[in-house]
Amino acid sequence: MTDAVLVEVTDGVLVATINRPRVRNAVNRAVADGLAGAMDRLDADPRLRAGIVTGAGGWFCAGMDLKEFGRGERPVVEGRGFAGLVERPPDTPLIAAVEGAALGGGTEIALACDLVVAAESAVFGLPEVRRGLIAAGGGLLRLPRTVSHHQAMEIALVGDRFSAADGYRFGVVNRVVADGTALAAARGLAARIAANGPLAVAATKAVLTAGRRADAAGFAWQAEHAHRVRTSADATEGARAFVEKRAPAWTGQ
Repeated sequence: MTDAVLVEVTDGVLVATINRPRVRNAVNRAVADGLAGAMDRLDADPRLRAGIVTGAGGWFCAGMDLKEFGRGERPVVEGRGFAGLVERPPDTPLIAAVEGAALGGGTEIALACDLVVAAESAVFGLPEVRRGLIAAGGGLLRLPRTVSHHQAMEIALVGDRFSAADGYRFGVVNRVVADGTALAAARGLAARIAANGPLAVAATKAVLTAGRRADAAGFAWQAEHAHRVRTSADATEGARAFVEKRAPAWTGQ
């Protein structure tokens, strides 16, 4: 486990904290490896009954680290996908505790979780199209299974942010809580899950997710489109423009 992800276990609940607050917990390869290791541990230890993903410093996750992306790094773990999580979430129930921004890959991490607790001032969004990229971390696969088709289209094609209250209205967020209390509220939910029969909880999650899983076939189909976009000149330009704090000059190539 790396310092990019801090792991704590208390009363059968594992808490994985993305620990890069200086860059708003943007996901690099170290974060992806750390989260993948945490998810492996969560499923491997029968004493662990629930997991929580959160972020340090008042931020959940600003998505992929575009500076590292521009240098050629890909925060993807074989078998688990982006952030070591989105392509194959754990079998054990997982809760997102969101403070601050959960943007791009941050929203995709939240969507990959089973429950989402968000602070009142938390914001979500899939702004990838504004950077010449595609939300290939499961957002485009999971979002239309959670919100209406037209709402999913607006979120993904426009790239605007939406609030925790809107997320609750859309069905993305389970609970909206006071700022600074998302982790505590998530711990409360995790404790209630952990108090139930472990076999029953495991089977219940398996059945509930079977019909709406963003499975390997879906990611494989999406990968053809994502690869074409990710290796384009526009993707490089989008990342460079973000780092240089200017409007991108798209070429459509």
